Amino acid sequence: MTRILIAEDSPTQATQIRIMLEDAGYEAVTAEDGLKALEAIEQQTCDLVLTDLHMPNMNGLQLVEELRRRYESIPVILITHDGTETIAAEALQKGAASYIPKRYMQSTLLSTIRLIVEQLEAQKSRQQILNTLVESRSKFVLGNNQDLVPTLVQHLETELRTFDYGDETGLFQVSMGLTEAVLNAMDHGNLELSSELRADHDAYMELRKQRCETPPYRDRRVTLTMELTPDTIKMIVADEGPGFDPAIIPDPTDPENLMRENGRGLMLIFSFMDEVRHNESGNEITMIKRRDNGQAEG
Repeated sequence: MTRILIAEDSPTQATQIRIMLEDAGYEAVTAEDGLKALEAIEQQTCDLVLTDLHMPNMNGLQLVEELRRRYESIPVILITHDGTETIAAEALQKGAASYIPKRYMQSTLLSTIRLIVEQLEAQKSRQQILNTLVESRSKFVLGNNQDLVPTLVQHLETELRTFDYGDETGLFQVSMGLTEAVLNAMDHGNLELSSELRADHDAYMELRKQRCETPPYRDRRVTLTMELTPDTIKMIVADEGPGFDPAIIPDPTDPENLMRENGRGLMLIFSFMDEVRHNESGNEITMIKRRDNGQAEG
């Protein structure tokens, strides 16, 4: 049964809303202000919060903000009053799922709640389906446009969250490692730009622009393949450049190499991943991140 928390300082209004919800088949509990609502959620979570705007101690808008910060997955409906349209808009910007003008509550409350509950149930069903997912494979073929990389990595982060890979810090490190690998493939692989040129940023970017417009550099592509299982992230980034000798990579375990400008991207990759290897020609890198540091994957 869907559990709805009503934050309302008026006992009469709270009782009326509670009866309306219970008659519709929902479990309803009440709290007299925002602080009491937070205390109630700490004791027993709920599926949905319905809050009045004007309350002592913590008003409805403040409750919306606090719930967004603490319990992001719990949707909030704000009950507004005449003349509070600006506040309603602000509440939506700050995370409210919807709002209901108090004068229309009798006619719109249940339909609004029903819509949100249907969305919640769809999310739960989707998660149940995702829990059956045991392997995912994605392949992307890119040009050398750096501007696409953040959007690509953000898309792949969404896939990583599907498998619930660690905390935000761990996801950020995987994203950073992948970003560095793709940018390296574009610049040092396909466009054959030397790291030595980075000392003069303007000259570096000018040469980059020229090579993006000049064959054979402009016609080369970066291929990214990502394979996900519940235990392992495997990312393969390949470019179409001449490659390099992987044996010349500075020792990633030597702290002194962290201060080198050249090869900084590779140093980050080695630091963030559990396993890193290149093919013989040096134009393909395989990066593996595990849920724990178990045996190497083949």
